[in-house]
Amino acid sequence: MKPELKDKIKTIRHDYTKHQLLEENITSDPFIQFGIWLHEAFENGDEAANAFTLSTVNEFNEPSSRIVLLRDVSHGGFTFFTNYASHKGRDMEKNKHVSLLFFWKELQRQVRIEGTVEFLSEEESVSYFNSRPRESQLAALASQQSEVISNREELDHFFLNVTKLYADKEVPKPNHWGGYVVIPTKMEFWQGRASRLHDRIQFTLINNSWKIERLSP
Repeated sequence: MKPELKDKIKTIRHDYTKHQLLEENITSDPFIQFGIWLHEAFENGDEAANAFTLSTVNEFNEPSSRIVLLRDVSHGGFTFFTNYASHKGRDMEKNKHVSLLFFWKELQRQVRIEGTVEFLSEEESVSYFNSRPRESQLAALASQQSEVISNREELDHFFLNVTKLYADKEVPKPNHWGGYVVIPTKMEFWQGRASRLHDRIQFTLINNSWKIERLSP
């Protein structure tokens, strides 16, 4: 790493002064609070406000993270779609415990979610797959997600073959592709504040009720 970049990383600072998060202003339902913040992020011009970091842990207790897109808040949780045979899919097959992290830079906010993952129904997966752009449908068939391939040309070749195969046909949802829902047990709302004295409000699910607590920054 270049010395000037090292110095920049060590010294860069941001003060957080845009908003605050107080107990009297937060809803008692974390799903409603999440919806308010997500809406405000979109309204603020963040076109990728539904992007989040999904962290999984495999059977060897090795964690991994990647960016995934939220597609709905339903079934008591947060839904997304992917290849079941992907790295994250294999992790979730072995360990249902996952965490999600939403970060909205311009609003100086984060939402951290812990919970367990379940499959969405085949009917819902098919319905969502059919709503995707045709190119995305074809890509789901062409890509063996997370598998090693020789080069870019190999992937392009797979995609071309699938495109030809379904040139005049409806693209079927692959059996290895579908939806998940993360059922939360804990949700933390983080609002940046001045002097690093950030607001952190945590919701913990206890006996089907949400306990609300403030955490020290």
